[in-house]
Amino acid sequence: MSAPVALPGEPAVDRDLAAAHGLTADEYERIERALGRTPTYTELGVFSVMWSEHCSYKSSRRHLRMMPTRGARVVQGPGENAGAIDVGDGWLAVFKIESHNHPSFVEPYQGAATGVGGILRDIFTMGARPIASMDSLKFGSFDHPRTRYLLSGVVGGIGGYGNCVGVPTVAGETMFDAAYNGNILVNAFCLGLVRRGELLSARASGVGNPVLYVGSATGRDGIHGASLLASAEFDASSEAKRPTVQVGDPFTEKLLIEACLEAAKTGAIVAIQDMGAAGLTSSSSEMAGRGQLGIELDLDRVPLREPGLTPYEILLSESQERMLIVAERGRVPQLERIFAKWDLHAVEIGTITDDRRWRVRSGGKLVADIPVAALTDDAPEYDRPAKAPSKPARMMNRATHKIPSPRQALRGLLASPNVASKRWIFRQYDSIVQSNTVLGPGSDAAVLRIKGTQRGLALAVDSNPRACAIDPYLGAIATVCEAAVNVAAAGARPVGITNCLNYGNPEREEIMWQFVRGVEGIRDAALAFDAPVVSGNVSFYNETEGRAIPPTPTIAIVGVLEDCHRRVPQFFSHADDAILVVRSGRPGFASSEYAALFGSDDAELAPIDLRRERALVDTLVDGAQRGLIRSCHDVSDGGLAVAVAEACFNLEGLLGAELTLSPGFDSAIDLFGEGRSTVVVSAPAENAPGLTEIFRGAGLEITAIGRVTGTARLRIGSVIDEDLRELQEIYERALPERIGDR
Repeated sequence: MSAPVALPGEPAVDRDLAAAHGLTADEYERIERALGRTPTYTELGVFSVMWSEHCSYKSSRRHLRMMPTRGARVVQGPGENAGAIDVGDGWLAVFKIESHNHPSFVEPYQGAATGVGGILRDIFTMGARPIASMDSLKFGSFDHPRTRYLLSGVVGGIGGYGNCVGVPTVAGETMFDAAYNGNILVNAFCLGLVRRGELLSARASGVGNPVLYVGSATGRDGIHGASLLASAEFDASSEAKRPTVQVGDPFTEKLLIEACLEAAKTGAIVAIQDMGAAGLTSSSSEMAGRGQLGIELDLDRVPLREPGLTPYEILLSESQERMLIVAERGRVPQLERIFAKWDLHAVEIGTITDDRRWRVRSGGKLVADIPVAALTDDAPEYDRPAKAPSKPARMMNRATHKIPSPRQALRGLLASPNVASKRWIFRQYDSIVQSNTVLGPGSDAAVLRIKGTQRGLALAVDSNPRACAIDPYLGAIATVCEAAVNVAAAGARPVGITNCLNYGNPEREEIMWQFVRGVEGIRDAALAFDAPVVSGNVSFYNETEGRAIPPTPTIAIVGVLEDCHRRVPQFFSHADDAILVVRSGRPGFASSEYAALFGSDDAELAPIDLRRERALVDTLVDGAQRGLIRSCHDVSDGGLAVAVAEACFNLEGLLGAELTLSPGFDSAIDLFGEGRSTVVVSAPAENAPGLTEIFRGAGLEITAIGRVTGTARLRIGSVIDEDLRELQEIYERALPERIGDR
């Protein structure tokens, strides 16, 4: 077969042009060796996106292999659009988290909106109906002039897309810190349900099977979003990258969900993949690669939004709401009728071949002919040098060291945007659409029922960049522990993990060291909780002009409740219930919100005993299943005093708390310190002995510290006596006042 041709007007390909596409000199030489010739301009563009960090994971692949990905419940691990866990009664939970950091910093509304759209498509390509979304957001300080603009745009984009498409946003986390002034983080999670036996794959099979393009038409938006936006750090010219951000249409996405799920029921779909990062290029080459097959595409048949798009632009476009399907021969008309019913394109644009080549034609000419493996399995893989910095990173202890009174500390912490209520954010999200949400935003974990069964699912997402900045390994372990405890606090057993690993430039050895140590920490914690990592995402180059974000691995955990009626809320609900504290070790001020506000000399993280962390999770689940626990709230930002106050802030009616401080609970570090896993539990007084027995039997410390009262006051020994209505006002108004929404 003749070699592909260059088209009129295309630039000559050389090393300089390759460098402009983000390819190194060595990578360009590899391309020439793989092809045995100079690539065409179209082929150069294809290699630039497929060999980008965002698509190829060239700096992280070798390290990600250490993650535990198998388990008794795992039906699908990494390597497909999303992971799948067996949650019982014939149901699979399909879930994944991904980043949309760079697009959201450049164009916050569309960046966040298309992040939601993309993660939804990863779920329903597996044949699963999306039933819940979460997000993890990091913004700069409110002193920075862009923070309010970015916050408003991102929250608007998440709500605008998720609400329109009809998938509830049920949980999340948001943090503000000057470390993110130059690079915000937007990590989007989605979970769907599918019956066992109906899971779809992105692995092509069947030589001669037709390839269908379905969904929206292709435009010029998002070209080089994967290679030159998401795989490079920012600089003073970042605003010029706005055209590389995709534009979403949630109403089309809703149609696409219904059409794809209906088509899946026919059995006519052999393989399906979202046209996400790198668009048609990645979806076609990756499906062929997984099946060890080839594919041939005819770009003249691709639906276009505007005339005159070149092959380069069509192949690299990241226009949204598009899918690629490998169908069974003879069943294309059946699929065309389904997509036409939903007013969507469904066009046959190619064929599966047996020669393991990726071929593209346009205008009757061959414009690309590449070995599939060169784009997928044989993409560069680097073992980049990793070295610990001479001094650990810090993103806290910036405050002048001062010692507040306990009352001042409590009020100051409740007013901090990192501790305060995020209601201003989540009230913009529909959290109850589809009527599965049992516990929604504002809880330690969201809880969803599985209709037709007694089962439920608990979802939590967490990150701890302050701890990871001090010690990337312990910080990553602490992050997994917090997410696992949040799920267990709701009464669910953690069964699976997805992660989004956000770091700076991997070409810097200290960043690579942070990443490797973080992966090791996640590995060890996942093994301890017997919760495999079934999907995930790596986001590198989160830095601006050499200033990297702190290491921010984000962990989302899914847990299973055998009986959804045994779920445990975080709020006190009955006066005279006993209040108990269970903890796996003493707290500290290192990486705490208290230290960020008031300063601290405590600079080291305490060791974490993963056996005790696992024991805490197991006993929380055991106590919930026995019906011994009335409420449970994880102690995190702000420490014990804040956690008790939050447990009192029940919107169904304020209840108070009266705590007696005994030795071990009477210092500032006990009241406001963070770190080792700690929970506040309430229970009927008659259940306290049984709880004490099961927690102490597991080798954990459990202490009765007070009782729930019927009056709206928080009394902690002789050091705090506050009207809870005033504290709740501080807590609820802190974020709106900073935003200017009074």
